[in-house]
Amino acid sequence: MTTRSASTPETTAPSTAPTTAPDTAPLAGGYSTSYTVDRSPAEVFAAILDVRAWWTGQIEGPTDTQDAEFSYRHPPQHYSRQRVVELDPNRRVVWRVTDSALSFVPEPDEWTGTEIVFDIAPTPTGTELRFTHIGLLPDVECFGACSTAWLHYINGSLRSLITTGAALPEPW
Repeated sequence: MTTRSASTPETTAPSTAPTTAPDTAPLAGGYSTSYTVDRSPAEVFAAILDVRAWWTGQIEGPTDTQDAEFSYRHPPQHYSRQRVVELDPNRRVVWRVTDSALSFVPEPDEWTGTEIVFDIAPTPTGTELRFTHIGLLPDVECFGACSTAWLHYINGSLRSLITTGAALPEPW
């Protein structure tokens, strides 16, 4: 079952650029969320590549180079290694998860083989960012915890970095 929230204007503080409410849903191919910000595609692309700013945890390796690999660790719950398989400036970023170990599910390698996709598109009111974790489906054991975490990192921390220049702190 797919549910979507309506995109409605969001009230923002004077220092925050206008945005629309996130559109969040599990899709046939994976978990997805999107929103529009009053920023250019280049600004959104740059923020995505600044992974260390918005994805709290330990990150090793380059995150902004085609075919590079980087690891993400949030001990003791999460380890994953991502390969940057697509970098289309101001349009798209794709990471393929090549290894993973999630300590809170029976199959710790659930993320291995999945793809994390950031699609960027100009709109009349700014730039839309659509995030999809292909393979993160409702029947995957970590869906509840992982989709909640992605909500924080994508709709909270990354969005804040794009609109204010500062990401959100670690919530847990």
